[in-house]
Amino acid sequence: MTDTPKVTIYSTRFCPFCVMARRLLDKKGVHYQEIRVDAEPARRDEMRTRSGRHTVPQVFVDDRHVGGYDDLCALDCAGRLDSLLAPR
Repeated sequence: MTDTPKVTIYSTRFCPFCVMARRLLDKKGVHYQEIRVDAEPARRDEMRTRSGRHTVPQVFVDDRHVGGYDDLCALDCAGRLDSLLAPR
């Protein structure tokens, strides 16, 4: 049996980078947990603690901090995102 990595994205509803990150993950067919820090402001502190950053989006694969949209896109362009998201 294979385990699919748990993907978590901290985001806000209208942030254009959050929209692009969700679109990229959706295009890849990735199921992810979205934590909307605009709807749950207390979760923003959790995001800052986990990532060390204060901007959205912040993406995690399992416990690995991938970064924001630019980082996610760079991994995809380098051909490394699919292997990171692949079942193990």
